[in-house]
Amino acid sequence: MKADPPEAWAPTGWEVARPVGGVPFAGVEMAGFRDRDALGLDARVLPHPVVTVVLELGEDPLNVEKADDKRELRSIGAGLSLGRTRIQGRGIDCVEIRLSPVTAYATLDVSPPDREGGAVIDLAHLWGRQEALLREQLWAAPGWAARFALLEEFLAERLGAGAAMDPEVVAAWRHIVARQGQVRVGDLAASCGWSRKRLWSRFGAQIGMTPKRAAMLVRFDRAVRGLSAGRDTAEVASACGYADQPHLHRDVRHFAACTPAELSLSAGEHSSKT
Repeated sequence: MKADPPEAWAPTGWEVARPVGGVPFAGVEMAGFRDRDALGLDARVLPHPVVTVVLELGEDPLNVEKADDKRELRSIGAGLSLGRTRIQGRGIDCVEIRLSPVTAYATLDVSPPDREGGAVIDLAHLWGRQEALLREQLWAAPGWAARFALLEEFLAERLGAGAAMDPEVVAAWRHIVARQGQVRVGDLAASCGWSRKRLWSRFGAQIGMTPKRAAMLVRFDRAVRGLSAGRDTAEVASACGYADQPHLHRDVRHFAACTPAELSLSAGEHSSKT
């Protein structure tokens, strides 16, 4: 496997690499990040409709803060959740895997993380010795391509390690994504032949949040991309299916604890450093 040339994604001195040709598993993306000039990291990460795994390979752990939960972690599993997560670190050298909740449930057994007591979990507690061994192998690997190859082997070994997700829940999630969050829960339940109550229960247990909130998150994620691209708030609200700008404002407050204008500004500031 070859790795793409590093891309500048943050201030000069940072690099990111991605596997050439993508990853041979559905619903999986990978990237590698390295802080070559020891600039340090202080990032506030928005919620995404994916399960994210981060393995830090440098000398120092990551400082992870979400709500009132503050911890030092070398490996992170974060599922679908509300609110921003603050991540700080020095000498960052890490790999990141993003998985659809369906793939994560069947492969890594890290979704939904609330069953572990929070939206962010320590993978060392979940995977035990396997987590430490994987980080050691990744640290010793000669380059990004070798690291991505190790991660692919790890994923291949764990395929099916988790419980099988209900096909009705899989279908409901995929419908939410295909419709970009513009769905009615009643219609979802009717399409899979379940009652609203049963869909609410099973979906929440396996995806990590209710169908309604999952749809809100998928729609919010699309809105963030529009605002980050500098599009007008009214245009973004209309394109993403919000009733009006106040509706978009409420969702942004709900997920990011800021206004659309503040979100757009912070995205612009980040882009100016990339």
